[in-house]
This record gives sequence, C-alpha cells and structure tokens, in this order.
Amino acid sequence: MSDINLSKLALNNGGCVKPLIIDASLTNGTGLMNPSIFIDGDKILVNIRHVNYTFYHSEKKIFQHQWGPLTYIHPEDDLHLRTTNYYCELNEDLTIKWITKVDTSSLDKEPLWEFVGLEDARIVRWNNKLYLTGVRRDTTTNGQGRMELSEIVVENNTVKEISRFRIPAPNNPNSYCEKNWMPFLDLPYHFVKWSNPTEVVVADPETQSCKTIFVGKQFDFHRDFRGGSQIVSVDSGYIALVHEVCLFNNDVGRKDAVYLHRFLHWDKKFNLTKYSKEFSMMGGHVEFCVGMCKRDSNFLITFGFQDNAAYVMEIPQKTVMDLFND
Repeated sequence: MSDINLSKLALNNGGCVKPLIIDASLTNGTGLMNPSIFIDGDKILVNIRHVNYTFYHSEKKIFQHQWGPLTYIHPEDDLHLRTTNYYCELNEDLTIKWITKVDTSSLDKEPLWEFVGLEDARIVRWNNKLYLTGVRRDTTTNGQGRMELSEIVVENNTVKEISRFRIPAPNNPNSYCEKNWMPFLDLPYHFVKWSNPTEVVVADPETQSCKTIFVGKQFDFHRDFRGGSQIVSVDSGYIALVHEVCLFNNDVGRKDAVYLHRFLHWDKKFNLTKYSKEFSMMGGHVEFCVGMCKRDSNFLITFGFQDNAAYVMEIPQKTVMDLFND
C-alpha cells in the first residue's frame, strides 16, 4: 500500500472531505458508491451509484468471510448485481441540496444478464446536452460491456433519461468489456479509452459510430493505468485520476484485490507526459474514483469506498500537482 492518503493530504492543505448520504428509506440501506461530479454553470451536480448488495472486504485479512476476503452479499431472492443512479445538486459547502432517482423507465428492457443498469456513470455536458456515460452489461446473454451515452433532462428536481446510445468498440467489435472510458469535459464525445498507451476515441451519436483518433507510445510500467475520472483541462494540458488494481487469489485460492490511484497528465496533443506518485483515497484496499472537476484553484473529486460509501473531496490544485514526478 502507498503511504500517501489523499484525504489526509487534502485536509492538511485546507481542503475538505464530506460524505454523500442518501436516506436509507430510498435505498433499503444497501451500498452507495462511485459518485461523479460536474460543475454546470453555477450548479454543482453529482451522480451517486446505488447497488442492491452489501460488499465486505477483510482489510487486514483477520476477519475473513466464509466465502473469502472479498464478498458480495446479495438479497436471498435476487442474485443480480443491480445498479440504480441518484442525481443530486450540492450546496456551495458540498452538502446535498436535493436528490432524486434517475428515471430510466421509458428506455429500460428486460435484462439478459445478471449485471443490470448503467455502472459508474460520469456526468458531462456536450453540445448543450447533459449526459451520464458509463458501462452497461445487461443487453447480451454473456454480459458484453459497452460504454453508453444516456441523455438526461432535469426539470423541477426530477431527472429523466430521454435517449440511450450504446457506443460500439472502435477497433474490435468482438471485444468483451469496454468500460471506464474517461470523457474529456471540454471536447465533446472524446474519451481516453486506454491510458498506456493512450488511446483517444471519438463517439458520434448521429452515425452511431466510434473511431480512434490518437494512439500514443507505450510506457514500461509495472501495473496498468486504468480508467477513472473525467479529464479536466489545466494550463499545461489535461489531467485525470486513474486507478491501478492488483487482483490476486489468497492462500486458499479465493479472490482478493487492492486498488491504488494516480493522477496522469497529458499535453494538448494527448501525449502522456507524466504521472503522480501512487496513493490511496482513504487508506482502504477497495476504492474507486469516477469524478473530478475544477472549482477556482481547487479540484473537486468524488470517490467510493468499499462499494459502501460515497464521498466528495476538495483539494488545492497545487497540492495535486506537487504529487507529480519530474
């Protein structure tokens, strides 16, 4: 594990960390996770992922569940992994102003696989349309994942999905799972599909297509840079927060995992120029970030902890940039 805890770093440098909590009467008390954040004019918007299970991870491997150190505990009458999304607006102090469930009923179909719903949805506004973009895996019988663009309309504190575009894989139509593409906040329909080597793709909702426009050079590194937050413009280029995951089996062959994180920096031509030191969000082994934006001289970052809690962090941009290696 890294000795850098980003939450402590934020607090020690004048930032803050606040929980994003939904009343249990709406969620039945199961997991909140992987929120995304976006500043839309004068509004601070957040999407919070809710799942129908309780996740358990034995952090120090002392109190392991009978099914292993990493366990998903489902309702007895439903073994699906179901995702619903809750959309909210934050006050200036990053507390929740109002919250509502995203209404997807007009476009939903009977799921064909056990992972149901739009997972890890990032908020973007492109060409004056507000979108949630994440992965959906319930449209085929083998769980083939594809990124989707879900256009939403917000009216009187209600949120309704009005269109849905399933983005095709740009180079291999038979790839199994496309997920965690990172959307550029200021380049409509542009994503970083892979981070090392960097692959930038552009989706086109009008033609229902997607193409690769840039592939960078491969860096020799001991772990994969995987997807994460939205991609935010800074003076010197672009920056995003990504994760690295180490999946392994414990001494009796049961699944376990450790997630770490880094900031990546690209120049304006999409070349990956540097990466930060590795860090955890709160010192946990299973954490995930899908949200980042700028507010004045600070970054707002949203992340999930062990699939059971959602947080928003404010951290000075200078503190983040100081984490980068030469």
